[in-house]
Amino acid sequence: MKKLIIQIPCFNEEETLPLALAELPRKVEGFDIVEWLVIDDGCTDKTVDVARQNGVDHIVHLTKNKGLAKGFMAGVHGCLKLGADVIVNTDADNQYRAADIPLLVAPIVSGEAEFVVGARPIDGIEYFSVTKKILQKIGSKVVRVVSKTKVKDATSGFRAISRDAAMQLNVFNEYTYTLETLIQAGQKNMAVMSVPVRINPYLRPSRLMSSIPSYIYKSVITILRILVVYKPFRFFVTIGASILTVGLLLGIRFLAFYFSGSGDGHIQSLILTSILIGTGFQVILVAFLSDLQSVNRRLMEDIQYRLKKKEYRKAT
Repeated sequence: MKKLIIQIPCFNEEETLPLALAELPRKVEGFDIVEWLVIDDGCTDKTVDVARQNGVDHIVHLTKNKGLAKGFMAGVHGCLKLGADVIVNTDADNQYRAADIPLLVAPIVSGEAEFVVGARPIDGIEYFSVTKKILQKIGSKVVRVVSKTKVKDATSGFRAISRDAAMQLNVFNEYTYTLETLIQAGQKNMAVMSVPVRINPYLRPSRLMSSIPSYIYKSVITILRILVVYKPFRFFVTIGASILTVGLLLGIRFLAFYFSGSGDGHIQSLILTSILIGTGFQVILVAFLSDLQSVNRRLMEDIQYRLKKKEYRKAT
């Protein structure tokens, strides 16, 4: 019996949740059972009551609001415990067309993919400002490069994940899960696909984007942290090599002045050269140490994956 569970992370969504639930399917081709799960991320309104009244099968409760990333992972763990073969994640604000769920899960059902992301028509979204559209495209480009995937809309929360892929995911970032899970999928050589999906009319502002400056700051920090965690050697070697190169160029400049007989007036360049070269070597050393830690992290993740396979073993 193949089971699909559609999960919705919620924080005070009593107004929009009924609209989202009304569109969810109870039958999807390729599955014998379709269930709904809501993550109560410390809701203080009537979200849980609304969920029960509208036929939600399972509710995962968090005692306090822990944010979208923690809520997403709590839902994933809940779905795995309930025996989901595929997990679909969607938003409580009814942003995504639930009618496109069959398109989202089709590549997993056919065995073409393990991780599928619904790509929104970014250019055609009227309520996205020009700045936000540019930021979305830049962020997706960076994630494509780092993850070595071809996902067009990296920040989309409308995604389908196979059971095996879900057991391999970990989220350390507290801001959002979208970028980190994609990069993890790419790093673990999962089969990742992107499919075009439709969106519904605008209901409320994004809670992840309180303002453009805040969104830029948090997105940049998120991407930098992801690079440090998943590409530490390349990250620190690039910085170290850049500092070292500047130091060497300054050193060559000083030598040019020295051999021309005017080196006495450029002692400060020699001091700066020494500092930069020393710093560059130290940062490169950090790159090697970080790479060793990265190897250890991958080994720990492999152990965790094996333990999860035992913990979430489905009854036959």
